[in-house]
Amino acid sequence: MTGIVIQPGNGETYLVLGDLYTILATGEKTNGAYGLIEVLMQPQGFIPPHLHDEMDEVHYVLDGEVEYQIDEKTIFATPGTFIHISRGQFHSFKNIGLKPAKFLAWITPSGGERFFIEAGQLVHPSSDKEKLSLLGKIGPDELEKAIALAVTKYEVRFPPTANAG
Repeated sequence: MTGIVIQPGNGETYLVLGDLYTILATGEKTNGAYGLIEVLMQPQGFIPPHLHDEMDEVHYVLDGEVEYQIDEKTIFATPGTFIHISRGQFHSFKNIGLKPAKFLAWITPSGGERFFIEAGQLVHPSSDKEKLSLLGKIGPDELEKAIALAVTKYEVRFPPTANAG
């Protein structure tokens, strides 16, 4: 394995369900050890409860206010908060602030980062202003595509109540 350097503004960025995911490292570059993503989440953006049986997920909040639900525990995360979500734990998170939230998402072993590449639309924002203008844009069939991909290829499980009503 060789080192990885991604300068600011570089990395591939994908628009997924209204949020931006910049891929900083994939399993192909880390010999399968981990994937690393910078996430820019729209205000009031929400990831529904789900779990992964085969990977751990770590988040480090850089900006904004994110509310996490991990199993039965609620955590209010502000910049500097570190959260380790173990495989098999149901978790969800929401940007509860009025401005975008930014955090790093580390996935180990690698593989889960590829979901965002497959589910998203590659975008090329050239400035922070352009990034902000992309937030919240969701294609008409994007949610159904993302859920189907998550369940069938990435072995994500959703609790029965997550898809109800």
